[in-house]
Amino acid sequence: MEAAVIIATYNWPAALELALLGFARQTDRRFRVVVADDGSSPETRATIDRVRSETSIEIGHVWHPDQGFRKSEILNRAIVASPEPYLIFTDGDLIPRDDFVSTHLSLARPGRYLAGMTVRLPEAVSTAITPAVVRAGSATDLGWLRGQGFAPGRHRFRFSRNWRFNSVMDRITTTPARWRGGNASAWREDLLKVDGFDMEMGYGGQDAEIGDRLDNLGLRAVRVRFRAPTVHLWHQRPWRDEEGFRQNTVHRHHVRATGTTRARSGISALMPSAPGQT
Repeated sequence: MEAAVIIATYNWPAALELALLGFARQTDRRFRVVVADDGSSPETRATIDRVRSETSIEIGHVWHPDQGFRKSEILNRAIVASPEPYLIFTDGDLIPRDDFVSTHLSLARPGRYLAGMTVRLPEAVSTAITPAVVRAGSATDLGWLRGQGFAPGRHRFRFSRNWRFNSVMDRITTTPARWRGGNASAWREDLLKVDGFDMEMGYGGQDAEIGDRLDNLGLRAVRVRFRAPTVHLWHQRPWRDEEGFRQNTVHRHHVRATGTTRARSGISALMPSAPGQT
């Protein structure tokens, strides 16, 4: 089975390079990358072109002009441009461990989607991560991270490579399995059934809302927070909009209460104008 890894990004090419290099290290190579670019400047395209030429991974680039936060729309455009049967979603500020893709593909089953999380790194540790560090596999190595001053606390268990232990932890943890935009995967046909991401939603929970509709469709969410680890580079969030977050929360409550499965404005609203990729 082949997959597309869809990476959402916006104007942070240095972080995107680290994420892409993380995918260049994957043990399972049955995928290509599709960068879903929400209007970044030309520097991002140049970074993609450079990493594409320096590595063996196939990288597509789906872009639209910067007209404010339109992450849901660019993700929908990336879905349209990705004919692969299985789609894995992450963000351009997350670095995957080398078994990230293999975990998502090995656990893919009809009637389910996979829901993971990430480990947030402090600013000083994030700054220490360079392309060379990612190429060496150190960015997701607990020993190296601790050496940079990272105190993992209970998150230390997320870095285990014991599959049996990780499977048990994913099964017994009390944290609900919810779609997280930085670490989730599903069959493309199921994403089309719910009409993709809701383009009426702004920042704050807009990624998770598609999971609510997949739940309503009858799919089962399976936790992979311990089996598919990523690390999250530190950054500020100046774009956070509390009122928009509140409106998204109200809408998500409505979706769950009514059993809604299709987006108010989703992939079908883009057709046939959704662009291809470069």
